[in-house]
Amino acid sequence: MLITQLKPKDEILALAKGKTVVISCEGCREVYFPESEAAELQNEMLVDGTAIKVIVTDYVCSRENLELQLQKHMSHVDAADTALVFSCGVGVQTVAERFMGLSVLAACDTYPLPGYQGVTPLEYDCDQCGECYLNSTGGICPITACSKSLVNGQCGGAKGGNCEVDQEMECGWERIYRRLEKLELLDAMRYPAKIRNFAANTEQS
Repeated sequence: MLITQLKPKDEILALAKGKTVVISCEGCREVYFPESEAAELQNEMLVDGTAIKVIVTDYVCSRENLELQLQKHMSHVDAADTALVFSCGVGVQTVAERFMGLSVLAACDTYPLPGYQGVTPLEYDCDQCGECYLNSTGGICPITACSKSLVNGQCGGAKGGNCEVDQEMECGWERIYRRLEKLELLDAMRYPAKIRNFAANTEQS
């Protein structure tokens, strides 16, 4: 199991840049999600104009379901500059992969919780590290997309765009670079990497 916790309110509001659409996932029962807290904040964002649309759906982690659920909301998504996703890290990565030209940001951090994890097959992994890096890496997790879980950039061992540890695996940091380049956010890579706090994913257990 896992638990999603909202980032601090000020931090979430600072992420909403330009026209922002909110995608809120309330599907997986194996994931604790702060529904009432999220709904209250999302309503505030609608009232004050921080968000142009709040889309409440389920199973954002499923590509097929995401496509189906967002069909009637595409006019808002297409008009947005930013998608602020209230879900676990897997859902954020799924949305980011679907909307490559959109800045997709996480409103939550994900923590592990002892117990049943579920058996739903997923395209992406979330390490449940409690300090989501997705907002500075274009919606691609450096911890699970990189064989070495590097958070400060490419190791230098990649060849032909593939990982030196697993030659069948695309280098996660090359993917991150290309995504940030497409979003014109390469300046995000100029700043020092956030040092990973390995104790963070045990604080909620």
